[in-house]
Formats: sequence, C-alpha cells, structure tokens
Amino acid sequence: MCGPGGIHYETGRSDAGHFKNSIFLFIVYNCNFFEACLPAGRDDLKMKKTDFKDTLNLPGTDFPMKANLVKKEIDILDFWAANRIYLKMQDKDRSNAYILHDGPPYANGHIHIGHALNKILKDIIVKYKSMNGFYAPFVPGWDCHGLPIEHEVDKKLGSKKKGFPILEKRKLCKEYALRFLDIQRDEFKRLGVFGDWEDPYITMSFNYEASIVREFGRFVENGSVYKGKKPVRWCPSCITALAEAEVEYADKESPSIYVKFRVKEPKGAQDINKDTCFVIWTTTPWTIPANMALALHPDLPYTRVTTKDGEELILAGQMVKDCMGKTGYKDGEYKTEGAWSGKELEGIICKHPWIDRESVIILGEHVTLEQGTGVVHTAPGHGEDDYEMGLKYGLDIYAPVNETGCFTDEVEDFSGQHVFKVNQAVIDKLQEKKALLGSAGKTAHSYPHCWRCKKPVIFRATEQWFISMKENNLRQKALEEIKQKKWIPAWGMDRIYGMVENRPDWCISRQRTWGVPITLFKCKKCDEIIKDRAIIDSVVKEVEKAGADVWFEKSEKELLPEGYKCNNCGSDEFIKETDILDVWFDSGVSHAAVMEADNRLSWPAALYLEGSDQHRGWFQSSLLTSVGTRAKAPYEAVLTHGFVVDGQGKKMSKSLRNVTSPQEVTDRHGADILRLWCSAADYREDMRISREILDRLVEAYRKIRNTCRFMLGNLRDLDVSSAGNIDMSKSDILEIDRLALSMLQRLTAKVTLAYENFEFHDVFHSIYSFCVINMSSFYLDVLKDRLYTFKTDSEERRASQWVIYRILVSLTKMMAPILSFTAEEIWRFIPGEKEESVFLSEFPSVETALIDKELEEKWETFLKVREEVNKALEIKRQEKFIGNSLEAKVGLYVNEAGYNVLENYKHFLPTLFIVSSVEVHKDKSPAAGAYKSTVVDGLEVLIEKAEGNKCGRCWNWSPSVGKYEEFPELCEKCHKVLTA
Repeated sequence: MCGPGGIHYETGRSDAGHFKNSIFLFIVYNCNFFEACLPAGRDDLKMKKTDFKDTLNLPGTDFPMKANLVKKEIDILDFWAANRIYLKMQDKDRSNAYILHDGPPYANGHIHIGHALNKILKDIIVKYKSMNGFYAPFVPGWDCHGLPIEHEVDKKLGSKKKGFPILEKRKLCKEYALRFLDIQRDEFKRLGVFGDWEDPYITMSFNYEASIVREFGRFVENGSVYKGKKPVRWCPSCITALAEAEVEYADKESPSIYVKFRVKEPKGAQDINKDTCFVIWTTTPWTIPANMALALHPDLPYTRVTTKDGEELILAGQMVKDCMGKTGYKDGEYKTEGAWSGKELEGIICKHPWIDRESVIILGEHVTLEQGTGVVHTAPGHGEDDYEMGLKYGLDIYAPVNETGCFTDEVEDFSGQHVFKVNQAVIDKLQEKKALLGSAGKTAHSYPHCWRCKKPVIFRATEQWFISMKENNLRQKALEEIKQKKWIPAWGMDRIYGMVENRPDWCISRQRTWGVPITLFKCKKCDEIIKDRAIIDSVVKEVEKAGADVWFEKSEKELLPEGYKCNNCGSDEFIKETDILDVWFDSGVSHAAVMEADNRLSWPAALYLEGSDQHRGWFQSSLLTSVGTRAKAPYEAVLTHGFVVDGQGKKMSKSLRNVTSPQEVTDRHGADILRLWCSAADYREDMRISREILDRLVEAYRKIRNTCRFMLGNLRDLDVSSAGNIDMSKSDILEIDRLALSMLQRLTAKVTLAYENFEFHDVFHSIYSFCVINMSSFYLDVLKDRLYTFKTDSEERRASQWVIYRILVSLTKMMAPILSFTAEEIWRFIPGEKEESVFLSEFPSVETALIDKELEEKWETFLKVREEVNKALEIKRQEKFIGNSLEAKVGLYVNEAGYNVLENYKHFLPTLFIVSSVEVHKDKSPAAGAYKSTVVDGLEVLIEKAEGNKCGRCWNWSPSVGKYEEFPELCEKCHKVLTA
C-alpha cells in the first residue's frame, strides 16, 4: 500500500511488502515512480517534482523487522543471566506470595514436547504473578530415583548387571541422573523459563533423601504402614511391583474361552445335580491353575442349560444366548429351565478342572453382565477383586508364579513355563479333561503394560509393604480435602475423587536398587518390625550426613544404637529391609522436603500444574502423603493440561515419524514460537503440533511484531517526559485517540481476566486481534496521515504519539509472560526512562476513567460504515477504476438518522476512510453504480474520481493543489505546514 510522499509502509497488514531490516520504510523518490503513480489520462497533472521527504515525519527504528529469534534469543538469555533478572524479580514482600510448586520430571533423556508445554505454562503463570506484584519464585525440581534410570543403567551393563555390586550400580545411576539433569536444565532455560536453575531441588540430594525417610517414619509411627501378601501389578521383565501410575494401557490379543467347573457338593441347593457344571469365561487361561472360587452376583437370576448331549450347565440367564452361540451351539440345540438367584447357589462346592482342589461358589457385587457368563473365575492371588473376595471368604491367597513370570513347582504341569506362553497348553489341558465348553477365538482388549519396558504386566500376590487407606481414616480425609480444593478443569475433581475412593492400599515397596530404601529393621528371632521413633530419627541423621547409600554401606549393628535389643523378645540380631520405596512416594513428599524445608517457598502451594495423567500420579501421591501426616492437602488449586499429539490428533511415536521435539522448534523458529504455540490453543485439551501449525503461528507472530515495530518507528522523536502533559479531551480531533485508549483498557481487562483464569489462549487471541484489527487495520492506519504529514511538534501529532506509547508499553507488558524474548527486545527500544527489564515492570492495570462506553457505541457505527466503504473501494480497485484509495471521492447516501451522525464528523471522514474527500447526502438517490450496504441500514456508497490534483507530499487529491506560487505541488494543509 502506498503512503504519503511516495512511501511504502508496513504495519502488520498481510498485503505489505518486504523491507530492509535496518529501517521501517523503504522510500522511493524518482520522477518515473511519481509519474507511474498518476492515473492514466491525467498528463495535465504532471507538474514540477520536488523532493518533500525531509519535510515528512518518517518513521524510523533500529528494531529489526526480521525477528531472527534463533540468534536474538541467545543474546537475551545472556542479558537475563548477566543482570540477574530472575533474582531481582524476587525482591518483593514475601507475605504476598504465590507459590507454584514444580512437579519433578525424571532426569532421564532430553526433554520432549510435553515437558516444554508443562514448563512454559508454569513460566507464563509465574511471570504474570510476579509482574502483578506477587513474590513468585520458581524452584525447579528433578525426580532422580526409580526404574527409568535404573533401566537405562541396566542396558549399559548388559550381561554384567547380574551380581553387579549394589553401591557401584547406585553410583552409575546417580551419574546418569546428574548428566541428564544438566542437559534438561539447559534445555528448559533455552525456552526462556525463569527459575532458580542453579539451586533446584533433586530427590537424590542428601537432605531430600533424609526428608523421604522422615516422612516414611511418620507413616510408620502412626500405624499406617504394614507388610502383607496382596496381588500387585508386577512386571516380570523389570522384576518389580508397579504403582498404578507406572502402568500404561494398550491393546492386547488374548484367547477367549469358556470353562466348565463340575459340581462336587450341591450343599443343599435345590435341583442341582453333582454332574452339573458352572461355566466361566476368561481371557487369562494361565490363571486357571490358581482358581479358588467362582463368584456370582447375589441378586442376578441364574438358569440351567441342558445341551443336546444332555450336559447341564449353569450361568446367568441373560448371558445364555451369547455364551452358547460363541461356543458353537445353535438355537434348538439346547434348552433352559429352572431359575435361582445367586444367593441360593452360595456355598456349592465345585471341582477344579484338573487339580485336586475345590472351588467354592461365593457372592460378589463386582459381578456384572457386560460380558462373560455372570460366573466369575476367582484367583485371589492374581486380581484385586479376587483378593478382596478371598479375604471375605477366607480363601488362600495363592499365586504360584515367580518374579520372572514363570510357574513355580506348585503347578506340576507347567512348572518353569512363562505365564504368557502357557495359555495354549492350559487350553489343551482343559480340552483333555473335557472341561472346555468352547473357545471364542482371540479377543482384543485394553491390557496393562509396564510404562518402562512396554511389556504386559501381571497381577501377582507377593509380600509387599503398604500404606493403609483405612488406617487413620486416610481415604475419607483425602476425599474431604479433594472437595475443598479448586480443580481446573472442574472435571479433575471428579476424576481424582473416583480414583481415591476406589483405590486399593498403596503398595510402596519396590524390588529394585536405585531409590531410597524402606528403612525398617526386623528382629531376626521373632520377626517383630522395629517402629521405634528414636531408631527412625537416628537413620534420618545418618542419611542427612551420607545419603541413602548409607543403608547399603553399613551393617545393622552399625546403623542401630550400640546394645539395642528387640522390645518383644530381647534379641540383638536384626535384618534390614532390602526393598526400596516407590518413587511416587519420593516425589509425593516434595511438599515436605521442599515447600516446608526451603526458605524460598512456603506451604501449602497456591498451585500444582501437570499433565492430566498425574491425577493418578503426583497429584495423588502428594495428596496422600500430606493428608496422611498433616491432615491437609499440600495445594490450594490443581491445574491439568492435555497431551501433545501430532497435527492429525495421533499420539506421537518414533515409529510413525510424527514426533516434534522442542529442540527442533527452537532451532528452526525460536523459543517464542513454541511459547506462542503453548498459548494459542486450549491446553486443557490435547494439543496438536505440526510444521503447518507452527508456520501459521509464525505468520501470526509476524503480524504482532510488525504492529509493535510500526509503533516504535513513530516514537523516535517523542519526549516521553513531557508528552504525558497532553490533555486527551481537549480537541475533537483527538476523539479517535480517546477511543484507542478505551479499547486498550478493554483489552487490559480481558487479558488480565484470562491470565487469572489460566486461559492463555484467550490472552493470545485477544492480543492478536487487538494488534491486527484494532491497531493495524484501524487506528494506526488512520493515524498515518497525522503522524507523517502534520507539523512535527503539533499537539495533534504529539497526542497520537503519546497514545501509541501508552498502548505499546501496556501491550509489551501483557505479552511478556508468553512472548518473553520478543517483549524484552521491544522493551529495549521503547523510549523514556523505564525498568531494566520488562519483567521488573508492573503488569498494566485497568484505568476505568479511560473507558468511554458512549464513545465506543458511537464509533461502532463509524467503523461499520468504514467497513462498507472499504468494500466499495475494493470493488472499484478490482475494476481498475482507482489504484489506491486516495484517488477516490466517496459519496455517502444515508437516511436522516445516519446523516445526523455522519455530518458532524464529515471533516474527519476522509481521514477515517483514507480517501481524498467525502460528501454526506441525506435522503438522495446516488448515481448508478453505487454500492448498496446490507450491513448498515439505508447506506449506499458511491465511489468517484477524486477532484483536483494530487499533493506531492501527502498524496491526497485536492482542488487546492497548484494554487500556491510557492510549492504549487502541495495541497492547502501541506502548504500551511511548510509555510507556518
């Protein structure tokens, strides 16, 4: 688009050209260009050419058009570090604190895009809160123990891992964790995330490990910790128990079979014969050797099915057709008769299909008719519901499977065979014993897999340490606390509430090496567990001095006080526990180890923020460890974000080659584009990312940047110290400036509310819309004539500059939490005295006195008319009737109501429409060819050629051009400016 004096300009509009980095405008001055701009057939207007560029107030700034973020961001990082900006931000009243507690990622591998999303969201909040006057420190943390790290070390050890010395292995794990901690720290800092990076919390520090032991001791002391044999999620590959949060679900194909259990003793049940069979359905044939019972629902109706061969079967009446059909029976090949409730069948004893063992009929509310037969195969050693039923009925918690997933010698037929390889052999055995009613082939179902090795897990009853959910009323206290806290999104409360309400006791023991040990002693003689507080405290002191390694370095006698004896039997011989604690306990006590212990922070936190998977992970472990020892949740609010998926909404996978790494984005576009991506969509849903999505955001970023650059270019001669004295209500010509300030206050209110509600997508869209629509397409576009062609120190021009200054300062502050690097760069170029960094400035507040609702409503009409005029101009431009809009004269044909509004502003309408002249007509019909508005009632727009000649300075067409002896090329306005 052309501007005054032969100027090409860019203010973020999509049709702007490309220009050199060193200047904002590229000015073309030569006769050929000037003549080329004259419309065809107007040779009479080709008069003397004079260069007026020195008389114009041309914009100029060293702020580059091309962002070059990849290089520029490194310079800004150095500036923040050298000037200790983060530390200066903490120089605030600590009684007004906002603590966002960082959930620790694993110190394992490079950060992925999910890590980047998480840390950037936290950074946006912390920066906003700090600029809003809060003491808002950010202490990052790392989770350094556990299976992910030990697994990587095991891979490097290879065949040497068996029998490798524990302390040597722990040393390798520590080195591995420290290496990636340093790598991840640099990667997070590269994203522009502020924090106390040189003093983070790490779960393998001596103080933190001592805190873990201390918090574990509190549970021991209050009686919540016990050892018992229960089925737990067990990974046969990693050879350890797994927490629920360490399990992922993936589809798995399993055999689907129907098995007959023949009645041994009817126990008085009416009309039940000894040869009658109860039918179960299972997709885990390998658990049949561990069967102890068959569960029925107490209130469901069960019926007898007699096959064509005379065999009698019992199953739920509603499941007969499905079961018989899947096992090869057609209608007419069986009949049903009799009916019993589950209660009437309780106590019947059946025979195991081939093992000399009884299987009793029991009742359970967990039995449903979603699939199967309504008769549930029950192996208390291999399932949670089965275990609970086993306890209720006094069944043996039998699990004849070893730690590698192979059957023990207790199962003679399959001893030494892996459970996942024995399914067909079990089916063959059932067939041999005539206990297989039929097979429904393979069924695909969601099955738990180990999060680390990605292999299927099993439920296996083993001796483990647990924290009881019943003892000390932990479950109920936790549920009450959940209801008292704020969950964002709100559905998060229902999700974690349901999880805690239904979760089993917490299995806290792991059969691994790299972690904090369960620091308990057992009497060698009487098996009494030592729960003496003094002993626990003495171990805490040892760990504070030498770390958790001390448990493996020292013997029992070295760790216990000299002469210590068992309170139960008097023995002085003890055995150390060899299991380590669940790493979710490690990170779960961070509220105690960090928020309570670190004088930079305070307890409870204002906010925990992690991915939605942490409802069953860190959010829950933190809640239970805090409620279990302090009766309070460690947070006031919990915010969750979704997962990152590819552009098609698919899960990222190396095999699919659809992974986007944060390093790839920062190397190609810069961290600010990644930060913009984090805020551009609603992160509470799954976030899509792709090259196309990022390219669109780059374009949006350019428009925001160019808008700010245009404003900077027009502030080069502004004296900020004196400009603030301008009376913004003095003249009608400044009404549009007052409107701009009113729009700014509306933006400030909207953005502030969005930040407060963590709705960062609203922040981005509001700022983007303000820059592109309110500023570039309207206010700044209209201002160009005043900025460029008015007298340099005129009140009207200075007023516009002061408004631009105020808008730019506020806009820069508002975008700073998101576009941190760009905001800091802009801040350097804003004239006048200001804080050293944008992050040391105060977030803008809403100045309600500047909000003018009446003015906004009035101008809403003007802007609608302006849109309609632009449509009419574009039609004439397409018809090549005009080139740029200044070649046009606009006739507005309106009704009386419209006339009364527009006539009073007719002197300003040419400026508003960026045309040379405007006439307003009331109740008149325009000439043919007028554009009829469908938006503004009664409006028609007629576009004609502008009258007069073209001003060589402002490019407006005017009859006054040529009438002055001195400067005949100028219009009346420009002549006055040069001759005043």
